[in-house]
Amino acid sequence: MAAAASTAATPLLTDELDIVIPTIRNLDFLEMWRPFFEKYHLIIVQDGDPTKTIHVPEGFDYELYNRNDINRILGPKSSCISFKDSACRCFGYMVSKKKYIYTIDDDCFVIAKDPTGHDINALEQHIKNLLCPSTPFFYNTLYDPYREGAYFVRGYPFSLREGVPTAVSHGLWLNRESSLSKLNIFSYAHKYHHEIRKQF
Repeated sequence: MAAAASTAATPLLTDELDIVIPTIRNLDFLEMWRPFFEKYHLIIVQDGDPTKTIHVPEGFDYELYNRNDINRILGPKSSCISFKDSACRCFGYMVSKKKYIYTIDDDCFVIAKDPTGHDINALEQHIKNLLCPSTPFFYNTLYDPYREGAYFVRGYPFSLREGVPTAVSHGLWLNRESSLSKLNIFSYAHKYHHEIRKQF
């Protein structure tokens, strides 16, 4: 019931946020995210063979760009967009006209659950992070980073403890954490990677 209430809530910033998705495959994973994403505009950047047709489920508002589009739009500067990894998402950042950008990988098939088993609207959580000051500059997306046995992710600025406007809210794979290598022995059951950025 809580999950239904979460998905029924009025989405935040629908006119101020684009969702950027770099992809090499059909976007069937969007069906799992439909309750959270369908009110937003998607910018899909196709990696790999531009002649391959990418299937996007019906009902989403989206633009789809591939290498041919990027070459046409950027001309001789198109080589600045890497197609050797998901960095092609940078083109999506560039063409977005919105204040906020949320990005998610195309292999995020499982919506994260909270400790009670309800679906987490990760997009909504990131938006709320951006709309209020965070303490410190980085908001730790782990449920309780202060609990015994928890640790802060790589890059966490321990010296910054005052609230400031948030510019990036970044989610992590908790079963493939981005941490110091000596801490990689920890394993979590979180199965998504996404981030949201504020355009300046």
